[in-house]
Amino acid sequence: MTIRIGIDTGGTFTDVVAVDEDSGEIVTTKTPSTPGDPAEGFMAGIARLGGGDIAAVCHGTTVATNQLLEGRVGDLGFITTEGFEFLLEIARQSVPDGYGNSYFWVKPPRLVPVHRVRTVGGRLDHTGAEVRPFDEESAVRAARWFRDQRVDAIGVCFLHAYADPSHELAMREVLRREHPEAVVSLSHEVLREYREYERSVTTLVDAAVKPTIGRYIARIAGRLGGIPLYVMTSNGGVLSAGEVVNQPITTVLSGPAAGALGAAFVARSAVRVPPTSAEPGRGHPHRDLITLDGGGTSTDVAVVLDGEPTLTTEGTVGRYPSKIPMIDIVTVGAGGGSIAWISPEGTMKVGPRSAGADPGPLCYGHGASDVTVTDAHAHLGRIPPHLLGGEIPLDVRAAHDGLTKLASEVSLETEACATGILEISAWNQANAIRQITVKRGLDVRDFPMVAFGGSGPLLVCRLIDILGLPSVIVPRDPGNLSAYGLLTVDVRSDYVRTYVTREPDPAALGDVYGELERQAAYALDRQGFTEHRYVRSADLRYCGQAFEVSVPVGAVDVGEVAGRFHDAHERLYGYCHRDEPVEWVNLRVSGIGPITRPEPVERPPGDGDAARARTGTRRVFFDSWADVPIYARERLEPGDVLEGPAVIEEFGSTLPLHPGFTARMDGHGNLVVTA
Repeated sequence: MTIRIGIDTGGTFTDVVAVDEDSGEIVTTKTPSTPGDPAEGFMAGIARLGGGDIAAVCHGTTVATNQLLEGRVGDLGFITTEGFEFLLEIARQSVPDGYGNSYFWVKPPRLVPVHRVRTVGGRLDHTGAEVRPFDEESAVRAARWFRDQRVDAIGVCFLHAYADPSHELAMREVLRREHPEAVVSLSHEVLREYREYERSVTTLVDAAVKPTIGRYIARIAGRLGGIPLYVMTSNGGVLSAGEVVNQPITTVLSGPAAGALGAAFVARSAVRVPPTSAEPGRGHPHRDLITLDGGGTSTDVAVVLDGEPTLTTEGTVGRYPSKIPMIDIVTVGAGGGSIAWISPEGTMKVGPRSAGADPGPLCYGHGASDVTVTDAHAHLGRIPPHLLGGEIPLDVRAAHDGLTKLASEVSLETEACATGILEISAWNQANAIRQITVKRGLDVRDFPMVAFGGSGPLLVCRLIDILGLPSVIVPRDPGNLSAYGLLTVDVRSDYVRTYVTREPDPAALGDVYGELERQAAYALDRQGFTEHRYVRSADLRYCGQAFEVSVPVGAVDVGEVAGRFHDAHERLYGYCHRDEPVEWVNLRVSGIGPITRPEPVERPPGDGDAARARTGTRRVFFDSWADVPIYARERLEPGDVLEGPAVIEEFGSTLPLHPGFTARMDGHGNLVVTA
């Protein structure tokens, strides 16, 4: 038996999925994460699978993300062009919460304090022409200063290096000679496009995580021996371990990206069935949908359009802009471990602070003192009194006592307090979904949703009510979908070049695209791919605009691409100016090495009697306490229909089906929930 393994390391659990390349059989498991050394949980997950020859391992990791969110950037150094030493201080104005509050004129803290910035003489103009030659003497002084100060992670960003990297390459040679222990990131290798502040910060973020990612990947690769290792990247692809250590910033949204891709893959097999259809196997695949990944600490939401998650180059990691291509994900602190608390004004809040894996919720029995979302579910009976099929027993009494104490502070009954906590958490998730739909000109009522993650299915009935969703798909093994998603994506590298022009020459554009494709081909060849595929796109704008819209480019037909820009601008902003001139800004190429995806297996319909899956009843509170039927999901068969109230349980997750809601199992094992 030859298997491919997907491993997604989360804050609470490490999820593992193995696919038999011969039979297509899928095996899933979970193991507790090990925050002190994530590699331990990684290897423990593989050990739980048992035997089999491992063809490859694909990994989604939060190592880089957590480092940046916690502000652990270390003693970074920054080298820039003479006269631009305050580039990070100038930054950009940001108004994250609107006008009229204390956040006006907010700027993120400097990644590098001014005393660890060194400048080097030499200057290029925006075309790449040399205005002043590279000053090697000042470069040597800068390298020696960092060596003497023991600053070993350095970002280099020279003015207009996107047009000509020669000065940055010369600086690297000086650093290799004078400070060989330094880990160096060059801006033209990290982000070869204009806007000096964003390029500088993105380069420094890359330098900050490079030592950590390098050590982590080396530990895992060493333990795997010669087994090929691929790592999920933020752009929706994977890279080999050897490539990732050279581009560590590409991993900053590794885990959430895998979940969105897995949801898109599952949804393509979950067909829409017209209400009048008499043939339950007929319909059309879902191409546009919302994805919701509910974990222990947070919930990540994304939008899939025409079968692919939407991408952005305007993302942030924590408070720092990172202009690498990444799946457009909105994260909200509304996970199972989110803590309920009373504000100074006396109102109840939920999140963003989380109890995490240690000590976790009160019901974990690890000495926690704060009530969490999981405690509310446990007290109301909406989850079983254990997790992972009985491996982790829950102390429901501790959850009850904590909720009773919290309820007394706001003069509520215990059940009303628990229900209120879940209602607030549901609205937090709904607001995140609105950010990524309504805020982007999309009508949320047009989109079904795929809910996954350990806590993802818990609030889907309330989200259907709040948002008016047509349906929610809960895939098979929802707690492991991110790990499954790792096995459905291609190897992908992104390359960009700033090329600002109002009068594009198709031949010149073709030359730049050709150079970018050669870079992509070189990277794919290094990773052992003989089959290559290239996807071209371009960032365009109306003359005078400050930001761009990305559109696909096939053959370089200037008029056709401009038409796509007008259409995209109208779709995003509600208007366009088809007679106005269009400016090309950035040219992009994605190099793709295709992999063999697991084929979804469709099961024949069962006998239609869902009673076979019923395991008993439990006291559950929806509108009132009642004995509610409990179903084991693994015993359900295609065509089975369940009416709420009910609770559907499985190894890694639970679906509470509220009164008035229906869950139907389709031919691929997905539960489709409708009101």
